[in-house]
Amino acid sequence: MPVDADAFRLLVGTFPAGVTIVTASDGSGPRGLTVSSFASVSLDPPLVLICVDHASDTLPAIQASGRFTVNVLTAGNGDLALAFARKKVDKFAGLTLWPEPFGCGPILGDVACAYFACAVTRTIEAGDHVLFIASVEGGEVWPDRVPMVYWRRTFGPFTPG
Repeated sequence: MPVDADAFRLLVGTFPAGVTIVTASDGSGPRGLTVSSFASVSLDPPLVLICVDHASDTLPAIQASGRFTVNVLTAGNGDLALAFARKKVDKFAGLTLWPEPFGCGPILGDVACAYFACAVTRTIEAGDHVLFIASVEGGEVWPDRVPMVYWRRTFGPFTPG
């Protein structure tokens, strides 16, 4: 018998995860959501995956464009992660959107320690989410910035030790 939703949240919460904001554009403006279900899949070719809830406002933009950007958030941006986790009309208010050289989705370079520009190669329906496997077409790393992690429903900085 599967665990209930509360027990599952507790179990999943014991696994520290990086925090990302996935962005996409579909002609009607930028879309974005907070995603902690992001992982590398393959080195050759370079592939990553994200999981997006069926109820997400960003899902149609990813499906229509076949592209997205994964922005890895820096520490101290918990409020931004929470804002992008909610349904809001203008999640991008006050943010500087960097140019999109790959046409995948806005780059949040002022609050990210890295970004991945991605093109969807495979879509998989999985329960209440859609998994997107995507090729990484470009990206950048800012090594002097500290990433944010999410653990037991709390945001914090990654501290190497």
